[in-house]
Amino acid sequence: MTADVPAPKLCELGVRPMPEVWAEMQELTSERGPDAPDEIWFVEHPPVFTLGMRADRKHVLAPGEIPVVQIDRGGQVTYHGPGQQVVYVLLDLRRLGFNPRTLVQALENAVIDTVAAYGVTASARRDAPGIYVAGRKLGAIGLRVRRHCSYHGLAVNVAMDLAPFGRINPCGYEGLEVTDLRALCGIADLARFRADLTPHLLERLKPWRGS
Repeated sequence: MTADVPAPKLCELGVRPMPEVWAEMQELTSERGPDAPDEIWFVEHPPVFTLGMRADRKHVLAPGEIPVVQIDRGGQVTYHGPGQQVVYVLLDLRRLGFNPRTLVQALENAVIDTVAAYGVTASARRDAPGIYVAGRKLGAIGLRVRRHCSYHGLAVNVAMDLAPFGRINPCGYEGLEVTDLRALCGIADLARFRADLTPHLLERLKPWRGS
């Protein structure tokens, strides 16, 4: 980090309901001033399907008992549940020298860098933000930018019950296969993945790297 940009505050929230954390992100973004430090929140959510602002509900095929919540991020429908590492990035983009596209790329590359150390070759797609391994989706990205500040962020499947993804068209793509790190390389510990991801995340989010 440069001297004039405070290092982000890292917060581990444990397991928290998605609507509750969403409200807290909105509140922080509305109230933060120009000198407020950025924050990165690590959280795990109970089962929930979330829809982006302009998402088409036809992509929710059979939600069953899992709640469906429409929120204020971009993108279509995705699933959050136990065994998934969610990373919310509450950042002042103007101060960091990023724009929404370069922030997406930074998040994608942080995960790609992390899983490479596990022997997993992942990649990004320009037409569909996220992280993919051999065509299967490992991580999803959805953001909101307000007052030049971002919230929402990244979700990486570590060791999940992947069946609920079959109840939706993930990210609006019919037949898109989803995977997790447990299936790809045996990594099943969220704490380990979080510890491995954090330095790559901080490196990719260094001020002015996005410009």
